Order: sequence, then structure tokens, then C-alpha cells
Amino acid sequence: MLLSRTVSRSIARSFSTSLRSSMQIVPVEVREDNYAYLIVDDATKSAAAVDPYDVDKVTAAADSLGVQIVAAITTHHHFDHSGGNKVFASTYPDAVIYAGSNQAPSATKIVKDKDEFTLGANIHIKCLATPCHTQDSICFHATDASDPKHPGGVFTGDTLFIAGCGRFFEGTGDEMHAALSYLGTLPDKTIAYIGHEYTASNLAFAQSVDPENAALPRLAELVKANKITAGLTTIADEKAWNVFMRLQDGAVRRATKADADTPDSAVMDALRELKNKFRGPTLANL
Repeated sequence: MLLSRTVSRSIARSFSTSLRSSMQIVPVEVREDNYAYLIVDDATKSAAAVDPYDVDKVTAAADSLGVQIVAAITTHHHFDHSGGNKVFASTYPDAVIYAGSNQAPSATKIVKDKDEFTLGANIHIKCLATPCHTQDSICFHATDASDPKHPGGVFTGDTLFIAGCGRFFEGTGDEMHAALSYLGTLPDKTIAYIGHEYTASNLAFAQSVDPENAALPRLAELVKANKITAGLTTIADEKAWNVFMRLQDGAVRRATKADADTPDSAVMDALRELKNKFRGPTLANL
């Protein structure tokens, strides 16, 4: 039995990006630029909370949907993603807390690459190990078994952002290249559910590296029209406009002063260093 909890629903600013299927995905803003998510199985009215940093806001969002939270999913151990786990564990003592390592507080189920689990009756979740930003970074690919037309979604934490990627705090360029290449093997229609709203800054950086990229005007329109871009782009989009996923592109290699013999890992390291130093018109602290 979940503990009852009284919270003001006004503090939960959430919105659905669902299709008409059993699976709903509801982003919840938990800090100025951080997202938690609810993955909802409509058939059973059960939900998993992804990176529930602010448990009150996530609970309010679940209450507004009339669903029961039965699990938490932790993309990596950094505090702005796992910092709500202890409160979550006390609020939902019967819930499983999935994570890539015990560095995530209160984790009850440690997962590794290619592990799988289900949520409710219809949602299938596969774990994708993507070490670099942290060594316990895991992305979670969710699909709806009841609706083969649903594009599915991948929860990328701080590994993949829209038009960007996370810093290499615990890894190397080679590891980030492997991580993003791994995500690139997902179906093109897979929706990206990112950990932070850094899209405007990432767009500015991409424009500085590859101003002739034909996909970037579409991203610019998306940024102009949407303060919140989570859930509005796909893996196919990222392969078109994310410079960190296009290391063989001529513009990217020129920007990083790479030649024909420069390995992709070195291009990735150089590109990340350029991003670290970038001061564009809408800089975010990546």
C-alpha cells in the first residue's frame, strides 16, 4: 500500500506527450531546467517515475492523472537526478527503485546493459548502458506492447540532449561516441526524453559548428515555438542535427581540426572541449 500524501497540484507543471495507446509519457519540471517523467500504463493505471528529484511535484502529477506510482527509474547518480530517491523510498516504500549502481541513493534493483522489465500490463523497458557522463549512466527504452504503432521513447538522462550531450565527467570521448552510437541504433521514430532543457544553447553551438546544416532551421523553429522541447524530437532528428552524433561530417571535422586519420574518439573529445568553452547567445551551464 502506498502512503497517502497531500500536496498542492498547482506545484506540478506537467504535460502529456502520449498517443492514443496504453502508454503515456508525462514530463514534469522539477527544477529550472530539469525534467522528471511519469511513464504511465493506462491499462493498469500504474506509473514509473523517472529521476523523481522533487517527489511532491511527481506525486501531484500522478494524482492529477489518477495513477499509482509503483517504481522509480534513475538514469544516473548525480544529485539533480537521484536526489529525490530517499524521499521517494519513504513515500513509496513498496516501489522498486531501478538504477545503474548503488551510488544512486535507495536503489533496490541494480540494472545492467540489456536488462529488461515491465511496467503494468503493456510497457516493456530495456536498459541501455551508456557510461561516460557517469559510469552508472543508463538510458531506458520504453515501448508499448499493446500498440505497435507507438514510437516508444528513450529516457536519456544526461547522456543525450536535444542537439547535444552531457559532459564527460567520468568517461572519455570514446565512451561518449559509443554511447551515442548505441542510442543511434534505436528505431528512428523513437522519441527522446532528455534530462535537461539545454536545447537553445545546443542549437547555437550547432549553428556555430555547421551553419549550413539543412536540419537546423527546423530545430530553430521548434525552439522558437516551445519553451519546453522535451518529447518533441526523435532519434532520427538527433542523427540529422546533433553534431555529437555526426563525427564523420565534414563541417564537424573541420571545426575540430580533424584530418582523415583522426579517430572519432579524438573528434568527440575536441568537440566537447569546444562546447565547454562555447559562449553563445543562449548559454546554458552544461
